[in-house]
Amino acid sequence: MEDILEICGKRLTNRLFVGTGKFSSFSLMKQALEAAETEVATVALRRVDTGSKTENILDYVPKGCIIMPNTSGARNADEAVRIARIARAGGAADWVKIEIIQDNKYLLPDNIETLKAAQILAKEGFKVFPYMSPDLSMARRLAEAGAAAVMPLGSPIGSNRGVKTRELVEIMVREIRIPVIVDAGLGKPSDACECMELGCAAVLVNTAIAIAQDPVGMARAFSDAVRAGRLAYLSGMPSASSSANASSPLTGFLRDI
Repeated sequence: MEDILEICGKRLTNRLFVGTGKFSSFSLMKQALEAAETEVATVALRRVDTGSKTENILDYVPKGCIIMPNTSGARNADEAVRIARIARAGGAADWVKIEIIQDNKYLLPDNIETLKAAQILAKEGFKVFPYMSPDLSMARRLAEAGAAAVMPLGSPIGSNRGVKTRELVEIMVREIRIPVIVDAGLGKPSDACECMELGCAAVLVNTAIAIAQDPVGMARAFSDAVRAGRLAYLSGMPSASSSANASSPLTGFLRDI
């Protein structure tokens, strides 16, 4: 049976979202997006120039792919709301990734300002995807505010350190009624697979694909890993045991016969 992620009125068959930053060229970015078969791509508004007569990033996003503007560069709720409104006025979809960062060293999201922006934008009809530090109480507040999903970080942006917040993400998956999409820090396809095995609805990857020696091959690898992790989750993985349990019946060792 086909595994569908239903979100914001859309039916997605691919649970890998891909960011569009850091690629060496728009052409390479397009090839990677196609290889990943992604149906959702995030784009920073400051990288979009619809009036430009030269290359425009939007021209290189595959047709049929949902473009999700993000509020990268916003330092507070007011700036994030302004960016989202500009994106919608410019013809972008009403999907928006809220990204509010005041910390220039570790680039960790400001959960309080993110909640403020989510409350405003959700009331204005935006499909809100807030990037956040994993925190159960805040995730619940974001869900109550009307967020379409929550996007906890796996580790700091661009660090490629993997799912350092695993236990917190796992708690959110169990307790939050809206989709949990891990964003930031995933460095290897196995990291994405791990998130899906935990029951995450999707993952968002950018740096690990964009700066790989072969971004197109890496995009394909991440896509395969997401599918594998999701299938493992749906298949019901056995729990870990502290002792050995033979896979073949043991009636005695040879020396005992």
